Amino acid sequence: MTDRGRVIVNTGNGKGKTTAALGTAFRALGYGKKVCVIQFLKGKGKYGERLMAEKLANLDWFICGKGFVFTKENIEEDRRVALEGFELAKKQVESDRYDLIILDEITYLPLYNFLDVEKIVELVRNKPERLSIIMTGRDAHPRLVEIADTVTAMEPVKHAYEQGIKAQKGIEF
Repeated sequence: MTDRGRVIVNTGNGKGKTTAALGTAFRALGYGKKVCVIQFLKGKGKYGERLMAEKLANLDWFICGKGFVFTKENIEEDRRVALEGFELAKKQVESDRYDLIILDEITYLPLYNFLDVEKIVELVRNKPERLSIIMTGRDAHPRLVEIADTVTAMEPVKHAYEQGIKAQKGIEF
């Protein structure tokens, strides 16, 4: 008998959603589990976690974004890239090769009307039973909250950026 995988949502306006998910990935890797990270909106820049991922045998990492979406200038291109990322996520979930899949920033797909939330719900409901999935991003749709076993809302109290302190390598990226 295998353990039933978990569905976890890390949401809210505070920092730490992806960081918490990657902490869980690190824990799973420590037990020899196979982990997949799919990032939907983050671009291809250098991030410490990606540099580390290149050194870990049981971790597959996919970047399915061009950077954060803040304007409507390239909305069709952003939508196309997001949908390609979702198809990749479906393929990885259905492959049954992983113990944990992190869908980083996936909450933005329904938020920006790139993808109907029911497509994500269907993907999660039809996942292999043993597979755990962590979804991250602000403003998680109520349907994602509903299907999750665990939901954590990160809420900001204080942030260095608000004090004029720039992001630091190894801490924020």
